[in-house]
Amino acid sequence: MIEKIFQNCIELTNKQWSSALLKRVVQSPVSKHLISSYSKVYDINTDEVSKPIAEYHSLHEFFTRTLAEGHRPVAQGRVLTSPVDAKIESFGAIERDMIFTVKGKSYKIEHLLGSVERAKAYDRGQYIVFYLSPADYHRMHSPVDARVVRQYVLGHHSYPVNNLGLTYGKKPLSHNYRMVSQLETAEGMRMDFIKVGAMFVNSIALTNTSDTWYRGEEVGYFTFGSTVVMLFEQETVQFNENVTQGAMIQMGTSFANVL
Repeated sequence: MIEKIFQNCIELTNKQWSSALLKRVVQSPVSKHLISSYSKVYDINTDEVSKPIAEYHSLHEFFTRTLAEGHRPVAQGRVLTSPVDAKIESFGAIERDMIFTVKGKSYKIEHLLGSVERAKAYDRGQYIVFYLSPADYHRMHSPVDARVVRQYVLGHHSYPVNNLGLTYGKKPLSHNYRMVSQLETAEGMRMDFIKVGAMFVNSIALTNTSDTWYRGEEVGYFTFGSTVVMLFEQETVQFNENVTQGAMIQMGTSFANVL
Protein backbone atom coordinates (compact mmCIF):
# COMPACT_ATOMS: atom_id res chain seq x y z
CA MET A 1 0.00 0.00 0.00
CA ILE A 2 2.81 2.46 0.92
CA GLU A 3 4.54 1.68 -2.37
CA LYS A 4 1.37 2.37 -4.38
CA ILE A 5 0.66 5.69 -2.60
CA PHE A 6 4.25 6.82 -3.16
CA GLN A 7 4.14 5.90 -6.85
CA ASN A 8 0.82 7.69 -7.40
CA CYS A 9 2.06 10.88 -5.70
CA ILE A 10 5.11 10.96 -7.94
CA GLU A 11 3.02 10.37 -11.07
CA LEU A 12 0.98 13.47 -10.20
CA THR A 13 3.99 15.75 -9.71
CA ASN A 14 6.75 14.46 -11.97
CA LYS A 15 5.64 16.01 -15.25
CA GLN A 16 7.13 18.43 -17.75
CA TRP A 17 5.28 21.44 -16.29
CA SER A 18 6.45 20.77 -12.72
CA SER A 19 10.03 20.22 -13.88
CA ALA A 20 9.95 23.47 -15.84
CA LEU A 21 8.53 25.37 -12.86
CA LEU A 22 11.14 24.05 -10.45
CA LYS A 23 13.92 24.79 -12.92
CA ARG A 24 12.67 28.35 -13.36
CA VAL A 25 12.63 28.95 -9.60
CA VAL A 26 16.15 27.66 -8.87
CA GLN A 27 17.63 29.51 -11.84
CA SER A 28 16.05 32.84 -10.93
CA PRO A 29 18.27 35.61 -9.47
CA VAL A 30 16.02 35.69 -6.39
CA SER A 31 17.06 32.14 -5.50
CA LYS A 32 20.62 33.29 -4.73
CA HIS A 33 19.34 34.47 -1.35
CA LEU A 34 18.68 30.83 -0.44
CA ILE A 35 22.27 29.71 -0.98
CA SER A 36 23.57 30.57 2.48
CA SER A 37 20.78 28.76 4.34
CA TYR A 38 20.93 25.85 1.89
CA SER A 39 24.64 25.36 2.51
CA LYS A 40 24.07 25.45 6.28
CA VAL A 41 21.16 22.99 6.22
CA TYR A 42 23.18 20.49 4.20
CA ASP A 43 26.47 21.26 6.00
CA ILE A 44 28.29 22.01 2.74
CA ASN A 45 31.97 22.82 3.04
CA THR A 46 32.03 26.19 1.31
CA ASP A 47 35.79 26.51 1.83
CA GLU A 48 36.41 24.09 -1.03
CA VAL A 49 34.20 25.73 -3.68
CA SER A 50 35.87 27.65 -6.47
CA LYS A 51 34.48 31.09 -5.59
CA PRO A 52 32.85 32.97 -2.68
CA ILE A 53 29.13 32.34 -2.00
CA ALA A 54 28.29 35.96 -2.81
CA GLU A 55 29.46 35.48 -6.40
CA TYR A 56 26.85 32.81 -7.25
CA HIS A 57 23.91 34.29 -9.13
CA SER A 58 21.34 31.55 -8.43
CA LEU A 59 20.74 28.42 -6.39
CA HIS A 60 21.13 26.38 -9.58
CA GLU A 61 24.59 27.84 -10.15
CA PHE A 62 25.56 26.80 -6.63
CA PHE A 63 24.12 23.28 -7.15
CA THR A 64 26.42 22.84 -10.13
CA ARG A 65 29.42 24.50 -8.47
CA THR A 66 33.00 23.65 -9.29
CA LEU A 67 35.68 23.08 -6.65
CA ALA A 68 38.92 24.91 -6.07
CA GLU A 69 41.96 23.15 -7.47
CA GLY A 70 43.56 20.54 -5.22
CA HIS A 71 40.48 19.51 -3.22
CA ARG A 72 39.96 16.18 -5.03
CA PRO A 73 43.30 14.45 -5.67
CA VAL A 74 42.92 11.69 -8.26
CA ALA A 75 44.43 8.25 -7.54
CA GLN A 76 46.79 6.81 -10.14
CA GLY A 77 47.79 3.30 -11.23
CA ARG A 78 45.70 0.35 -12.43
CA VAL A 79 42.63 1.51 -10.56
CA LEU A 80 39.19 2.99 -11.15
CA THR A 81 38.40 6.23 -9.34
CA SER A 82 35.05 7.44 -8.11
CA PRO A 83 33.42 9.64 -10.76
CA VAL A 84 31.47 11.61 -8.14
CA ASP A 85 31.18 12.62 -4.50
CA ALA A 86 28.52 10.19 -3.28
CA LYS A 87 27.28 7.46 -1.01
CA ILE A 88 27.90 3.90 -2.16
CA GLU A 89 24.29 2.75 -2.31
CA SER A 90 24.92 -0.80 -3.51
CA PHE A 91 27.55 -2.97 -5.22
CA GLY A 92 28.33 -6.58 -5.98
CA ALA A 93 27.99 -9.35 -8.51
CA ILE A 94 25.55 -9.25 -11.40
CA GLU A 95 23.47 -12.40 -11.08
CA ARG A 96 22.46 -14.94 -13.69
CA ASP A 97 20.05 -13.49 -16.28
CA MET A 98 21.89 -10.14 -15.92
CA ILE A 99 20.12 -8.94 -12.75
CA PHE A 100 21.35 -6.86 -9.83
CA THR A 101 19.51 -5.84 -6.65
CA VAL A 102 19.19 -2.46 -4.90
CA LYS A 103 16.97 -1.90 -1.84
CA GLY A 104 15.26 -5.25 -2.38
CA LYS A 105 14.36 -4.46 -6.00
CA SER A 106 15.77 -6.49 -8.88
CA TYR A 107 16.95 -4.59 -11.94
CA LYS A 108 17.58 -6.13 -15.33
CA ILE A 109 20.67 -4.88 -17.15
CA GLU A 110 18.76 -5.01 -20.45
CA HIS A 111 16.25 -2.47 -19.10
CA LEU A 112 18.99 -0.22 -17.75
CA LEU A 113 20.89 -0.24 -21.06
CA GLY A 114 17.88 -0.58 -23.36
CA SER A 115 19.45 -3.57 -25.14
CA VAL A 116 19.35 -7.33 -24.59
CA GLU A 117 22.53 -7.82 -26.62
CA ARG A 118 24.46 -5.17 -24.69
CA ALA A 119 23.30 -6.68 -21.40
CA LYS A 120 24.85 -10.05 -22.24
CA ALA A 121 28.34 -8.55 -21.93
CA TYR A 122 27.76 -8.11 -18.18
CA ASP A 123 26.63 -11.65 -17.37
CA ARG A 124 28.38 -12.58 -14.07
CA GLY A 125 30.08 -9.18 -14.03
CA GLN A 126 30.00 -6.53 -11.28
CA TYR A 127 28.09 -3.33 -10.60
CA ILE A 128 28.25 -0.34 -8.27
CA VAL A 129 25.68 2.38 -7.53
CA PHE A 130 26.73 5.88 -6.39
CA TYR A 131 23.98 8.10 -4.92
CA LEU A 132 24.44 11.89 -4.88
CA SER A 133 22.41 13.76 -2.27
CA PRO A 134 21.41 17.43 -2.61
CA ALA A 135 24.42 18.26 -0.40
CA ASP A 136 27.00 16.70 -2.69
CA TYR A 137 29.25 18.19 -5.34
CA HIS A 138 27.33 17.48 -8.56
CA ARG A 139 30.05 17.39 -11.20
CA MET A 140 30.96 14.06 -12.81
CA HIS A 141 34.48 13.00 -13.74
CA SER A 142 35.95 10.17 -15.75
CA PRO A 143 36.90 7.12 -13.63
CA VAL A 144 39.62 6.04 -16.08
CA ASP A 145 41.43 6.93 -19.29
CA ALA A 146 39.09 5.63 -21.96
CA ARG A 147 37.47 6.05 -25.35
CA VAL A 148 33.72 6.71 -25.51
CA VAL A 149 32.44 3.91 -27.75
CA ARG A 150 28.85 5.10 -27.76
CA GLN A 151 26.60 7.45 -25.82
CA TYR A 152 22.81 7.68 -25.82
CA VAL A 153 19.79 8.75 -23.78
CA LEU A 154 16.86 6.64 -22.53
CA GLY A 155 13.69 7.41 -20.55
CA HIS A 156 11.59 10.55 -20.17
CA HIS A 157 10.47 11.23 -16.58
CA SER A 158 12.55 10.90 -13.42
CA TYR A 159 11.47 9.46 -10.08
CA PRO A 160 13.37 10.06 -6.82
CA VAL A 161 16.59 8.08 -6.40
CA ASN A 162 16.91 8.67 -2.66
CA ASN A 163 16.19 6.03 -0.01
CA LEU A 164 12.38 6.31 -0.37
CA GLY A 165 12.54 6.39 -4.14
CA LEU A 166 14.73 3.30 -4.40
CA THR A 167 12.59 1.44 -1.86
CA TYR A 168 9.08 2.32 -3.08
CA GLY A 169 9.52 3.80 -6.56
CA LYS A 170 8.96 2.11 -9.91
CA LYS A 171 12.52 0.84 -10.32
CA PRO A 172 13.90 4.34 -10.96
CA LEU A 173 17.41 3.22 -11.90
CA SER A 174 16.18 1.43 -15.03
CA HIS A 175 13.19 3.64 -15.89
CA ASN A 176 14.30 7.20 -15.17
CA TYR A 177 15.70 9.55 -17.78
CA ARG A 178 19.34 8.48 -18.10
CA MET A 179 22.42 8.87 -20.24
CA VAL A 180 24.50 5.80 -21.01
CA SER A 181 28.20 6.09 -21.87
CA GLN A 182 30.03 2.94 -22.94
CA LEU A 183 33.76 3.25 -22.27
CA GLU A 184 36.71 1.21 -23.51
CA THR A 185 40.27 1.46 -22.20
CA ALA A 186 43.41 1.10 -24.31
CA GLU A 187 43.74 -2.46 -22.96
CA GLY A 188 40.28 -3.36 -24.29
CA MET A 189 38.42 -3.31 -20.96
CA ARG A 190 34.81 -2.17 -21.41
CA MET A 191 32.40 -0.71 -18.89
CA ASP A 192 29.15 1.24 -18.88
CA PHE A 193 28.79 4.55 -17.05
CA ILE A 194 25.08 5.31 -16.56
CA LYS A 195 24.00 8.73 -15.33
CA VAL A 196 20.48 8.60 -13.87
CA GLY A 197 18.30 11.71 -13.52
CA ALA A 198 16.54 12.50 -10.23
CA MET A 199 13.01 13.59 -9.36
CA PHE A 200 11.53 16.58 -11.24
CA VAL A 201 14.63 17.52 -13.20
CA ASN A 202 15.98 15.55 -16.16
CA SER A 203 19.08 17.70 -16.49
CA ILE A 204 22.25 15.78 -17.26
CA ALA A 205 24.66 18.15 -18.96
CA LEU A 206 27.85 17.08 -20.74
CA THR A 207 30.91 19.30 -20.51
CA ASN A 208 33.11 16.92 -22.51
CA THR A 209 31.52 15.96 -25.82
CA SER A 210 34.65 14.38 -27.31
CA ASP A 211 35.21 10.64 -27.68
CA THR A 212 38.18 10.63 -25.30
CA TRP A 213 38.02 10.81 -21.51
CA TYR A 214 40.95 11.10 -19.12
CA ARG A 215 40.90 9.95 -15.51
CA GLY A 216 39.71 12.72 -13.20
CA GLU A 217 38.64 14.98 -16.07
CA GLU A 218 35.23 16.63 -15.68
CA VAL A 219 32.73 15.17 -18.16
CA GLY A 220 29.40 16.64 -17.03
CA TYR A 221 27.11 17.57 -14.17
CA PHE A 222 23.72 16.84 -12.61
CA THR A 223 21.08 19.29 -11.49
CA PHE A 224 19.97 18.21 -7.99
CA GLY A 225 20.80 14.87 -6.41
CA SER A 226 21.10 11.89 -8.68
CA THR A 227 22.77 8.54 -9.24
CA VAL A 228 25.57 6.93 -11.22
CA VAL A 229 25.54 3.21 -12.01
CA MET A 230 28.68 1.52 -13.32
CA LEU A 231 28.77 -1.94 -14.90
CA PHE A 232 31.86 -4.10 -15.38
CA GLU A 233 32.42 -7.30 -17.33
CA GLN A 234 33.27 -10.55 -15.56
CA GLU A 235 36.71 -10.75 -13.92
CA THR A 236 37.82 -7.24 -14.90
CA VAL A 237 37.70 -5.42 -11.54
CA GLN A 238 38.09 -6.10 -7.82
CA PHE A 239 36.44 -3.68 -5.40
CA ASN A 240 38.64 -2.14 -2.70
CA GLU A 241 38.07 -2.46 1.05
CA ASN A 242 36.64 1.08 1.16
CA VAL A 243 33.67 -0.12 -0.90
CA THR A 244 31.01 -0.89 1.70
CA GLN A 245 27.29 -0.22 1.58
CA GLY A 246 26.49 3.27 2.84
CA ALA A 247 30.11 4.46 2.78
CA MET A 248 30.81 7.98 1.54
CA ILE A 249 33.38 8.39 -1.20
CA GLN A 250 34.87 11.43 -2.90
CA MET A 251 35.58 11.95 -6.55
CA GLY A 252 39.09 10.78 -7.46
CA THR A 253 39.31 8.16 -4.70
CA SER A 254 40.18 4.65 -5.89
CA PHE A 255 37.31 2.18 -5.48
CA ALA A 256 38.50 -0.80 -7.54
CA ASN A 257 41.63 -2.41 -8.94
CA VAL A 258 41.74 -3.34 -12.62
CA LEU A 259 42.52 -7.06 -13.01
